[in-house]
Amino acid sequence: MAIEVFNRYENKYLMDTKAFYNLYNRLTEYMEPDAHNKDNKFYSISNLYFDTEHHTLIRNSLSKPKYKEKLRVRAYGVPAPDAKVYLELKKKVFGLVNKRRTALKLQEAYEFVRTGKPPAFREGMNKQVIAEIEYFLSRYELEPMTYLAYDRIAMFAKGNRDLRISFDTNIRHRRYDLKLEAGDHGEQLMEKGQWLMEVKAEKTVPVWLARLLSEHEMYRTSFSKYGNEYKKSIRNSIHTDNTNKDIQLQQERELIIL
Repeated sequence: MAIEVFNRYENKYLMDTKAFYNLYNRLTEYMEPDAHNKDNKFYSISNLYFDTEHHTLIRNSLSKPKYKEKLRVRAYGVPAPDAKVYLELKKKVFGLVNKRRTALKLQEAYEFVRTGKPPAFREGMNKQVIAEIEYFLSRYELEPMTYLAYDRIAMFAKGNRDLRISFDTNIRHRRYDLKLEAGDHGEQLMEKGQWLMEVKAEKTVPVWLARLLSEHEMYRTSFSKYGNEYKKSIRNSIHTDNTNKDIQLQQERELIIL
């Protein structure tokens, strides 16, 4: 059964392709690949984030409060309309990430968020998580806001499933076709060849990992996929507005000349 409740600290690192391979090859001495990464192949993850009309959740998150939360639907690959997905409520309190999720059918997840009413319970659902998400939905009027997908390689420490490291690349996003089943197309969020590494641990990282990160000059950074997508969309919106204003001014000048 998939783990449905996570409590852990997450540290993030950005790197290029050369640094990824150098570090990944060393990590294989201490870690083993995720079950999804058979034969060292990537697997893709697609997410649909929900927010209010005025982006309340992500704007609050970017202000770096002591407590923040977000809601998303997650699938592995591009799901069929009746496929199993995960509805996830992710919170961060004083640096500790708490993620709670339950398995639902894709259309059930959409309807749950749209109406605030949970689907009829059946085997495989997590009652406690559904109740928490129901309460969360009672506090906000949410709508699909952005789509994010990426290709991932993940690893677990040998003999210690509490330590997990993931590498994400080809992070793509869109603010149209806001359905997971619509495909995993979108614009690139980072420059080509960039990787995002996340180190996830319930406690402190082991000494061997701290030494390895230091040896490869890996330094922690703050990087939220949804946060960076939001900031990029705002910049694009401002640029579009300015361009439209320039076009309007030019058209008005041409009318005056005529």
